This record gives sequence, C-alpha cells and structure tokens, in this order.
Amino acid sequence: MGKNEKSSVLKQASVLAVAGLIVRMIGLLYRSPMKSIIGSEGAGYYGYAYNVYTIMLLISSYSIPMAVSKVMAERIALKEYKNAQKVFKGALIYVTVVGGAAALIILTFAKYLLPKGQENAILALQVLAPTVLLSGYLGVLRGYFQAHRTMVPTSISQILEQIFNAIVSVGACWFFTRSVVDSTTQVAIRGAAGGTLGTGAGVLFGLIFMIFVYFLNSRSIKGHMNKDHTRQEESYKQVFRVLIMMVTPIIFSTCVYNLSAYVDQTIFSNVLLTKGMEAKEIASQYGIFSLQYMTMINIPIALASATSSTIVPAIAGNYAKGDKTGAKEKIDEGVQFTMFLAIPATIGMGVLGVPLMRVLFPGNDVVVAGHYLTIGCISIVFYCLSTITNGVLQSISKAMLPVRNAGISLAINMILLFGMLELYPQMGVLAVILATILYSMCICLLNSLSIRKHLQYKNQIKKAYLVPLAASAAMGVVVWGLNKGISILMPDSYFGNLVSVGISVLVGIIVYILLYLVFSKASPEELKKFPFGTKLLRLARMLHLR
Repeated sequence: MGKNEKSSVLKQASVLAVAGLIVRMIGLLYRSPMKSIIGSEGAGYYGYAYNVYTIMLLISSYSIPMAVSKVMAERIALKEYKNAQKVFKGALIYVTVVGGAAALIILTFAKYLLPKGQENAILALQVLAPTVLLSGYLGVLRGYFQAHRTMVPTSISQILEQIFNAIVSVGACWFFTRSVVDSTTQVAIRGAAGGTLGTGAGVLFGLIFMIFVYFLNSRSIKGHMNKDHTRQEESYKQVFRVLIMMVTPIIFSTCVYNLSAYVDQTIFSNVLLTKGMEAKEIASQYGIFSLQYMTMINIPIALASATSSTIVPAIAGNYAKGDKTGAKEKIDEGVQFTMFLAIPATIGMGVLGVPLMRVLFPGNDVVVAGHYLTIGCISIVFYCLSTITNGVLQSISKAMLPVRNAGISLAINMILLFGMLELYPQMGVLAVILATILYSMCICLLNSLSIRKHLQYKNQIKKAYLVPLAASAAMGVVVWGLNKGISILMPDSYFGNLVSVGISVLVGIIVYILLYLVFSKASPEELKKFPFGTKLLRLARMLHLR
C-alpha cells in the first residue's frame, strides 16, 4: 500500500495532477450542457449555493485530508502504526459530529446563509446538505492513503466522483426542468438544484470506491500494526486533542483563504441591489463568473492543490525527524513542478481567452467571459503559489500564519471590491475579478515571507520561475499568431474555431516543452522526477539537448 519514502514527491504529485486534469476536463465537458439547460441565471444560483456549501465544507471537513495525512505521516515516519490507525478512527468520529452539524445548519438556515435577494438559490443549497457529511468521510479516507504516500486511490476516486457528478448533474438538470413551461426563473431554480444533486452523487460514488480500497488493504494494515512495538500507545483522548489542535488552525486557514468567494458574492449582490440592479441580472452576471471564468481558472489551480496534498505529509515527516534540508528539497520540488504547469497555463489562457470560451461554452456571452479570462488569468500563478505555501506552513505546524495572512489579504480584497462597486457599479463582475487578483497576490507574498522567516527558505528563482516564464512567453507568441492565422483560413463557425484552438494548443504544448528543455538545462536526474520524466529525458537526448 505504501510507497518507498525515497520516491519523489513530484512522482506522487504528478499522479494527483493528472487526475486533477482529467477531473477538470470532465468538468468542462458537463458544465457547458448544464449551462445551456439552466442559463446564466441558473448558473448564478448554482454558484451562490456552491460557494455557501464550500464554506460549510471548509468549516466541517475540507481540511480533514490534509490534517489526517499530516498527523498520520508524523506517526508513520516514527513507525507508530497503531497510533496512526487511532488517528484515522478518531477522524471518522470527528467528521460524523461536525459534518452532521453542518448539514443540519444548511437545511435549517439556508435562507440566511445566502446573499440578500438570492433566495432562489435556497433549494440548490439544501440539496447539498447531505454532501457535507459524506465529504467528511471521503476526506478522511483520502488523507489516510496520502499519509502512506500513495495518491492512486485518491486520484481514481476523484475521477469517479467527477464522472458521476457530470452524469447526474446534466441528467438531473434536464429531468427537473423538463416539465417547466414559460418560466425561465423556475428553470433556473430547479436546474441549479439538479446541478447540486450531481455534486452529492459524485461524492457518494467516490466514497464507495475509497471504502472498497480500504478493505482491500486491510491485511496490509493489520500487518503493519502487528509489527508495531510502540510502548506508549496514545489514548483516544490524546488523539482527539491532537486532531482538534491540528484541524482547528487548518480550518481557520483554509476557511479564511477560501472565504473570499463567499464575501465577494455577498458584497457584489448587496451593493448592486442598492444601486437598483435587479436580482435576476445580478445572478446572470455572477453565473458567467462562477460557471465559466472560475471553471477555467480552477483547472491549473487544481494542479497546485494536488502538489500541496503531496508535499504536506512529505515535509511533515522530514520536519518531525528534524530534517530541515529534506523539507526544503520537497518545497523546491513542489514549487518547481507547480510553476512548470501553472505559468504556461496562465499565458495560454490569456492569449486564447475568447477562442477557448467559444469552444467550451458556446453562447451569447462568450466574448465577455473570454475577456474576463484574459484579464484575470494572472491570478492563476498567485493562487497556485498561495496554495503550495499554505500547505508548507501547515506541514511545519505554523498553520495560524496562513490564517493571519489570508485575513489581511481578505480585508484588502473587501475594501477594494466595495470601493470599486460603489464608485463604478457598471464594472459588475470585472470588479470581483480585479479584487481576487489582488487577494491572491497579497496572500502569496505574505505566505512566502513567513516561510522564509521560519524555514530560512529561499526560492530558486531561475529554475522555478524564470525558465518556465521565458519558455511560456515564447509559446504565447507562437500560439497567438497561429490561432490568428488559422482563424483567417478557417470558416467563422464553431468547427473552425475548434480546429484553430485545438491546433494552437497542441503546437503550444510542443513548443513549450522544447523551449523548457533548452532553457532549463536540467540534469537527467531532475528531468526524471517530472511527470513522464523518462520520456522527456529521451526526447532531450534525441534532440541533443542533454
């Protein structure tokens, strides 16, 4: 079940990253037909409900995988397998109590959790209530396997979760709205509820898979415990104390870190209502932001989340043994891998904003959504870095520092957003995008300063940032020019745009990889750590670049 401790963090991160890409691609495939059924208004209600659900999930169980993986990894590193197993069981009890309470709060107080004027999202939010409890159990199991340095079960469960999410979401949207006649608002309300039902179905199937994998590994689990001769076995009282002390700051950290979406939607809705805009129009604008813009932005950010999930137990294990050098090496690997993927994704989305939206979300608002993507793509790099740095601080038991840093950044975000909407309400969702750029930049900077202070860690600027930036910039020029050229030759249609974007993206990937190999001058050992590293090394040697 477990991986050898010497295996590269990047190899495990790549497993989660590939799964994350597959999950996001499935998300792109089903979001488009879902939006065509429920419209921008329904997408807005879906976004409002989902953001509230995310906050409740953060408070109750979102931090559980990271907390469980960190606490268990520390005990596994010391070969205290019985204590690690007690942490696992204690975590299950914890999420039952906290997750159950959060689900009841959603069911009872849904109306008061949503922004003023957006009561049409109540049904969609209430449908999500059981999902909070189920997500807690799923998170514990994922954290368990991450602590054992194997990301395969988590990756497969994520893919299965998204597949069932996609099938049920689209199916439920269609089924819930098929009997509605001449009422776009009712279509939006019921359709949004159908979309959130898919979220719950996905979590349920992911949980079933993880339970199955756990029982498959039960013999190996018992074997480790039988070999454990720990003299001081922890009591459940100690386990709960450790979990609460670990989970609480991570809850604060992840909650404040992700609270910006909830705060932004509240400020956005409330201010524009006072300016005389109709609630329906506000929901439509927010729908473009949440279901189109954020869906695209979250694709590369998922890669950072995968890397963060991987490096937390690795750094925690090294740090518990007093190996700060090893911890810094893991940080280097994580940051370098994340920027290797995030920087080209940022530039690619920036230069292909409108064409990408035309392919993925065909409709009347694609040009606006595309411009949003071009403007806001820079936040990808900042969000990816802040996700990684959050995980690093949590892994060295400095989990309250991200809370402070996120709190400061959130305050700046709120002031900027409120000021822009008060002075220039015509900016609409663009104000939210600009505020989130500043928020992600602030938290990224503050976290980096905290890591430097407590670990004396210095970024490898050239390897981590300058090399992928140089390769990505050249790639961006090629992609932009190629897309423009093919667009002139192809007919102005969906198929023509699909061909243009498809060829541009494929050529862009090839150009980026080749230029990265040229600029990086990475050693064979370094290349082997990357996803498909052996193939990259073979290509470099074939082109006489190594």
